Amino acid sequence: MTAHDPSLGRNRSGLLGWLGFGNRAGAEPMPLPETLAEPPRTDRRDTARRRQLEEIGTFLATHQLELTGQSLAIAHGYLSGEEPQLARLIDRQVQARKPVTAEWLDEIAARHGQGDDLAQLSQLMERLETSIDEFGRTSQDAHKATSDYHSALEEHVSELEQVNLAGEVISELATIAKVMLKRTREIEKQMQRSEAQTRSLKRRLEEARRSAEEDALTGLPNRRAFEARFEEEYRQARAAAEQLCVAFCDIDNFKRINDSHGHEAGDRVLKVVAECLSRISNDRCHVSRHGGEEFVVLLRDMPVEEARTRLDQLREQLAERRLVNRATDVPFGQITFSGGVADAFAFPDRRAALRAADAALYRAKQQGRNRILVAGAEDLMMPLAAA
Repeated sequence: MTAHDPSLGRNRSGLLGWLGFGNRAGAEPMPLPETLAEPPRTDRRDTARRRQLEEIGTFLATHQLELTGQSLAIAHGYLSGEEPQLARLIDRQVQARKPVTAEWLDEIAARHGQGDDLAQLSQLMERLETSIDEFGRTSQDAHKATSDYHSALEEHVSELEQVNLAGEVISELATIAKVMLKRTREIEKQMQRSEAQTRSLKRRLEEARRSAEEDALTGLPNRRAFEARFEEEYRQARAAAEQLCVAFCDIDNFKRINDSHGHEAGDRVLKVVAECLSRISNDRCHVSRHGGEEFVVLLRDMPVEEARTRLDQLREQLAERRLVNRATDVPFGQITFSGGVADAFAFPDRRAALRAADAALYRAKQQGRNRILVAGAEDLMMPLAAA
């Protein structure tokens, strides 16, 4: 069966029909064994599985996707909420009324795999940091033991040399002790070098960790750092019964800036917007670059309307500036951004709040850009038929 099978358009049972759970148009119903023809009661898990299969079938049929292992996995990850990043990309594609094709899914699946690589890198760095700490403690203990042994041996050598009746045996013992003393000095120096190298390695690891979580262009935390921060802030705010808002902000017409002034000028605009948003950064407000021309903001202990007002003030301040391309002395024109802000606890979970904020951002773009909108429950609705 392919995505162009005409039965997909007529058959409401979708994947269920293909698997034998429903009737295809014009086909005889599949007979059931007598033991299953009239089940005594409906198992809730069976009902849930049936509903899930129906949703997967509808997703594949709506987007005219072939039934493959990858398309099934993507549909399941999207509908179950187990792949929030993937769901967000698909939602944005649908909201933009662009097709969800197999080629496009292959591309985002490859990008999604990069996130797994980053997670594995993070785990590797954590294990390496633990090993360095353990080695550092071992080195310090060995250094102390060597130093103590060296001091004791040095004392004994001094005592041997002061014995007036030292015969040949004692003289040999003193010679041997001096050799051992020299070697302990060398070992102690080696241990000191080892400790210095351990400290240097730990510093480099910390720098690598910061680099992995920092956007090189703007100096803001990157997407990976935001994910960890969002999870932590969500947990703490819920425990403290505090409000938490999440917002997406996207520079308007950024492609036009790059096309007209070049990518170096575009980078400077990104830095200006990053600097503008960073003005509200503190221990209760965190700004990150999510990717491209998009930024994400967490606002702790703040009502959603106040969060919208705060971002709107920054938007107005930026719009009032008149920026000029220093390389060409050509004005950029008005630089603005649009945004969508969501109350993180007004939605089923933090991923749903993130999706709602992104949908509100998309609405702001549709309504003319250069504005901040608050996300509502309707922003979570996904019009599949509009794809």
